[in-house]
Amino acid sequence: MMRIRLRGDIEKLKKRVASLAALVEERFRMAVRALEVKDPWMAEQVIAGDLVIDHEEVDIEEECLKILALHQPVADDLRFIIAVLKMNNDLERIGDLAANIAQQARTIASSDDRIQVPFEYFIMAQKAQEMLRKSLDSLVNVDVNLAYQVCATDDEVDHMKYAMQDEFSREAVKNQVNIESLVNLFLISRHLERIADHATNIAEDVIYMITGRIHRHGRRGPTESP
Repeated sequence: MMRIRLRGDIEKLKKRVASLAALVEERFRMAVRALEVKDPWMAEQVIAGDLVIDHEEVDIEEECLKILALHQPVADDLRFIIAVLKMNNDLERIGDLAANIAQQARTIASSDDRIQVPFEYFIMAQKAQEMLRKSLDSLVNVDVNLAYQVCATDDEVDHMKYAMQDEFSREAVKNQVNIESLVNLFLISRHLERIADHATNIAEDVIYMITGRIHRHGRRGPTESP
């Protein structure tokens, strides 16, 4: 009977995590779109919705702790609960970063500078969105290979951030008039890179959940050569 209840509680938890993940992914997409079309109303929707993500993150954490206390799960079930506790925090942080992007998008949209957002920002955002989607798909589909793909992509986003920040430095020297908007673009590049990092964290937690192996700090996957 206890085993049946544990399975039921875990299935409910899976649905709640999947629902939070979908919400976070949508908020990130809206934040990038608000920047692309310079839509302050859409940016406001993302900012206002962050509190919902915060509350859901707390509820999921409490649910995990309740399952641990009531059922004392072991093996695969214990790894799943541990992974959910960690990725739950990553999802909340991605929600915060999406709200930060929306704040910068709102400022840029309301500015008299009318600065054009470089296309590279949207390439970087697309890459980060793809990483987040794949990390969440790897969780839902219990796909360790997809999780490894996310980890392998993280360096690409880092390099894009460095390139854009070099460009920011050059533009800041040449273009003192639009300095506020340039600073906001600089901050957005940092937020996008951090979202990619959190997507990588989620993928690493999926790898741990499936294999029991910790994939951090340069540890290699089972198919990677030494």
